[in-house]
Amino acid sequence: MLRDLQVYSVEVGSRIAPGENVSESGRREKRVEMMFASTLDSVDRAEEEAVRFAEEAGFNEEDLQKVGMAVRESMVNAVLHGNQYDPEKQAAMRLELDHGKLIITITDQGNGFEESRVPDPLSQENLLRQSGRGIFLIRAFMDEFHVRRLQPKGTEVRLIKYPAGETKEE
Repeated sequence: MLRDLQVYSVEVGSRIAPGENVSESGRREKRVEMMFASTLDSVDRAEEEAVRFAEEAGFNEEDLQKVGMAVRESMVNAVLHGNQYDPEKQAAMRLELDHGKLIITITDQGNGFEESRVPDPLSQENLLRQSGRGIFLIRAFMDEFHVRRLQPKGTEVRLIKYPAGETKEE
């Protein structure tokens, strides 16, 4: 039986830890990988870990809330829609700090989906639906959102958040 969370590298205090480097520009770079069981409890754990990572990287309170919501929505998609709560399947989350930008990659082991087939939550026929707004919210909260279908199975979503005042071009 899989534990709720498996962490592969972590930062201890503010020193450089396994998976962390300092770039030539003096910005910290760090990477943490985690595996989660396909449960709703894992959604909470992933959100907490991502927010803690972003906070330690220096993101402001508003961005921390956005990161938390985006990770929550992505993990719900992975656990519920991708893995369908299958105890034999796992969801993975990789947190990276790369030249100040936060990169969050979440993967599942499900059958995958086509982003173009996701209904528009703002169209008239979908306004009163109880679900279907996750990807819309993730796009609103993050600076970049990418979806990739994995082979032979699975989906990878990549969320990117830049520090306040910075953009993709910087």
